[in-house]
Amino acid sequence: MTRAVWKGPFVDGYLIKKAQKVSDSGRKEVIKTWSRRSTIIPQFVGLTFGVYNGQKFVPVTVSEQMVGHKLGEFSPTRSFKGHTAADKKAEQK
Repeated sequence: MTRAVWKGPFVDGYLIKKAQKVSDSGRKEVIKTWSRRSTIIPQFVGLTFGVYNGQKFVPVTVSEQMVGHKLGEFSPTRSFKGHTAADKKAEQK
């Protein structure tokens, strides 16, 4: 079930404050966040977020096409290492 339209997109309050502070200062610094559930809003365009994936902070530079998506979508939590050699041997037979 999706979020009600009248509520608007969910963004953690502290994230909006941090983004506003960085925008006003004009510096290009990474905003560290653990809030993967927050929706990207138009005020975030051009900023860089360090989104935590459980192991490290993955830098995500926000563009206009990302608006409406969640921050966690751009910071994968699982890394695919490939299939094992046993699978390839079974495939050849």
